[in-house]
Amino acid sequence: MMAGYPTRAESLAALHALAEAGADLIELGVPYADPLADGPVIRDAAEEARFAAEGAFGLAETIDLAREFTQSAGDDAPPVALMTYLNPLMRAGLPKAASAMLEAGIGGVIVPDLPPDMAAPWLAASGGLDTVFLAAPTSTPERLTKVGEASRGFVYCVSSTGVTGERAELPAELASLVARVKAATRLPVAVGFGVSTPEQASAVARHADGVIVGSAIVKRQRDEAELRAFVTLLAGAVHGASRP
Repeated sequence: MMAGYPTRAESLAALHALAEAGADLIELGVPYADPLADGPVIRDAAEEARFAAEGAFGLAETIDLAREFTQSAGDDAPPVALMTYLNPLMRAGLPKAASAMLEAGIGGVIVPDLPPDMAAPWLAASGGLDTVFLAAPTSTPERLTKVGEASRGFVYCVSSTGVTGERAELPAELASLVARVKAATRLPVAVGFGVSTPEQASAVARHADGVIVGSAIVKRQRDEAELRAFVTLLAGAVHGASRP
């Protein structure tokens, strides 16, 4: 989901709705001006949050939102992983950003434009945070090994090339892609990009350890009741999926 969208209060309510509806982990997006991995739904939500009338939302505001959520939700809260880009981390200062995240109760971070072979400064500064790296259909075996070795928490398997967004069909080669990623790591493998319905989530869960739904969630952030009902269906589909 996107922090600060459509307002801070509504995004806080959305965090609680996701937790109560059965989300196992929440990916909290940081509004950013150049979200190269994101499609139009998430881009537009980020833009609205960045220029909100109540005040612009960015990394610091997202961390503060996460802090309020983790403190109010207590021990039953699912872990929160921030989805951001390298530039906001660098502008804040890597050690300062990592320290603020840890203090806020954030468990991990996903940085799409940070490859594992360039991540040493961030990894050195972020002890205690799980950094999740991305594996793509175009990743070579050597790259998958680097991603698997560098990641903590889980590996984010990108289902298809391009940007985030809803897709009518899942890639036919998804099962073989997940198998390739699993062969390169002992961590859980979660699949994202394009998953937008309970039926698709169930199909992915037959092969992967986790299912990531982004754009279809963000589309429903304006309506808490619709969001809660949708996530309940997603969670039921994922938890009830049987593996081959």
